[in-house]
Amino acid sequence: MADPKVEAAKAALNLISAGQTIGLGAGSTVAYLTDMISQRTDLVGSLILTSSSFKTTTRLLEHGLRVQSPALLKHLDIYFDGCDQFDKELNALKSGGGIHTTEKILASMADEFILIGDEGKFAEQLDTAYPLVIEILPQALQAVLFRLATDYPQSKVNLRMSTQKDGAVISENGNLLADIYFNKLIAPAILNSQIKMIPGIVDHSLFYRMAIKAVIAGNEAVRIIHPVYNA
Repeated sequence: MADPKVEAAKAALNLISAGQTIGLGAGSTVAYLTDMISQRTDLVGSLILTSSSFKTTTRLLEHGLRVQSPALLKHLDIYFDGCDQFDKELNALKSGGGIHTTEKILASMADEFILIGDEGKFAEQLDTAYPLVIEILPQALQAVLFRLATDYPQSKVNLRMSTQKDGAVISENGNLLADIYFNKLIAPAILNSQIKMIPGIVDHSLFYRMAIKAVIAGNEAVRIIHPVYNA
């Protein structure tokens, strides 16, 4: 039985054309796609590649691909990324890596933001299985935690702590990361605006109505899913 993530990566590869500027996120499906791009001699010489992920960037460089920093780019043709969960509107939660701020910047720069992965990531609506991750300015930590406790008293907020050193996990932007576990569903449109409006929060890991399609694979076939918005 073929690995669904490999099949999704193959389908994503077919969406790339010579001469494009391509952004890549993180995760195993993106890793497969990175390897496949490196094997396409008809593409590699003409592509400009960038990534929000240190691991993906390292992998691209190891393959000898042409890589530019996101800071040097103002436009992407396509940005591919995985997620932890996405719904029928293609709202996506990206809770694992803690690099959502840069991922969201690249997604906003792209003509097409495309989710890739296996069909197990799909849910009819986002639920509370995964936390919302927030990036917090260090000087605003206590103010943000107090505001969250006030606005969402039934939620649980955990500051991410390092397992490799004494202290908190620091984002690539020099900020702090925290996971918010909600005990009930909050409409994505409301969550998207309420959390981001709290002073001191740089960004959160909900990608609200940013993706234009999802390439997902299961045991049977690869599917291209387009967003279906509620009336």
